[in-house]
Amino acid sequence: MSLSTALNIAQNSLLNTQRQTTVVSRNIANVYNADYARRTAMLSSLAPGARVAEIRRATDAALFQQNLTALSGYKAQSIIVSGLEHITMSVNGVENATSPSAMIAKLQEALQLYSSTPSNRTLAENAVEMARQVLGSLTEGTKSVQALRTDMDAQISTGVTDLNRLLADFKTVNDAVVKGTQAGRDVLNELDTRDAILKKIAEYVPISTISRSANDLMIVTADGTTLFETVPRHVAFESTAAFGPTTSGNAIYVDGVRIAAANGANTSAGGSLAAMMQMRDGYATGMQAQLDEVARGLIKAFAEVDPGNPADIRPGLFTWPGAPGMPGDGVLETGLAGMITLNALIDPQQGGNPELLRDGASFDLNPNDHASFNELLLRFTNALDAPADFVTVAGTTASMGLQDYATNTISWLEDARKTAAGAAETRGALMMRTGEALSNVTSVNEDEEIALMLELERSYAASAKMMQIIDEMLETLLNTVR
Repeated sequence: MSLSTALNIAQNSLLNTQRQTTVVSRNIANVYNADYARRTAMLSSLAPGARVAEIRRATDAALFQQNLTALSGYKAQSIIVSGLEHITMSVNGVENATSPSAMIAKLQEALQLYSSTPSNRTLAENAVEMARQVLGSLTEGTKSVQALRTDMDAQISTGVTDLNRLLADFKTVNDAVVKGTQAGRDVLNELDTRDAILKKIAEYVPISTISRSANDLMIVTADGTTLFETVPRHVAFESTAAFGPTTSGNAIYVDGVRIAAANGANTSAGGSLAAMMQMRDGYATGMQAQLDEVARGLIKAFAEVDPGNPADIRPGLFTWPGAPGMPGDGVLETGLAGMITLNALIDPQQGGNPELLRDGASFDLNPNDHASFNELLLRFTNALDAPADFVTVAGTTASMGLQDYATNTISWLEDARKTAAGAAETRGALMMRTGEALSNVTSVNEDEEIALMLELERSYAASAKMMQIIDEMLETLLNTVR
């Protein structure tokens, strides 16, 4: 090997080491940057010596897609869990202490106590007060459910705005990647930024990407709707200022295509937008329907019948805006839980007489004013357990007692919450595993990078020593020629 060849090899080695050191330093500087993908300087053998052919970015398209899907699933499941927990606490309270079921049980106890001593006005007042607490659980439950729907709708609106912004940001970065690739420039930082934006988009909607020439990407949703192709597709949503029981929420549209509704405690939703719609239009409305049915059951259970005309049935202790008529059998009266009230003739806070609970408010059922009359009170007590037709969450009709129906609402909500929580743990674990697998491929290991830096330092020192030796040999050769 000639001295000139050896010199060229040493110079190339120093240049390569310099570029490799720059790459390693860049890796170490971004060791805690979750959106940074490790860079590697790839050497290629060229005579004389070797050259750094390219700076390669660590990536795994399949793992990245799996992580996006897992991220969407976990985000959706988290929304369902938090929403169900909110309904549980706001409607039923801690350990269901303030649930309609618990309040009805207390009312039933108060009625039993009053029926044993029907002449005791204090017991009458206590029974009416228990009835007021039942109403409180229904009206407060209705307010909480509708407040949750309003909050979900506002979050959907915010999420849609963020999603449109992210798509605009994605276009900016994607254009830079395409132009840089076509011009042969380094676009590694832009690729990192683009992947970070994709993760944020996946939190709102489930997505997959399609690679095209010049590192261009196309984004589609899980159902195949195009979200981005050269330009972002508009995501449209019209928010609602406030929700009532009869208010219907608006849908979300991607480029005119409606985002599909989700269902199930182990939700079929991907991303937070579909999950929030499920909470707003699914579980919240389901809870409202059950509260409304409890309210209807109370009006029916405490109804009074005209002794002279059994077909004439009117509200008694509990009444509603449709009085003196009665709610229909097996027919859902949407919003009834927020409209049911105590009969003013019985409620002492409205100037009523609580003893009319014993004697009848719509009809005089104790014409002789017997202080020991308890027939009506016993009928009310039994009516709370008597089978009646109730509309279920599924929209079907089931026959059971009012107390059983109210208890079933707790079971329905608790079963959904437990299922959702279990699914959240599973999806969370999947997200972590796919994230770890992706991280093992793309993230920076500080110890490995430092070890590589030490190797590069030794290589640099060896190359420098070689150049020193070559310099000395050349100097000796020149001296000999002279």
